[in-house]
Amino acid sequence: MGILDIIIVILIVAWLGGFSLHIGGGLVHLLLVIAVIVLVFRLLS
Repeated sequence: MGILDIIIVILIVAWLGGFSLHIGGGLVHLLLVIAVIVLVFRLLS
């Protein structure tokens, strides 16, 4: 697992935690979008 994979996992876990606890608001969703973009970029390259 590379550093980007670890960051993606952390962002997804943080998003799930923030979504279930209603903490963070738009910032958590923005981090999830960034994680998905990085994941797609890694899959295509």
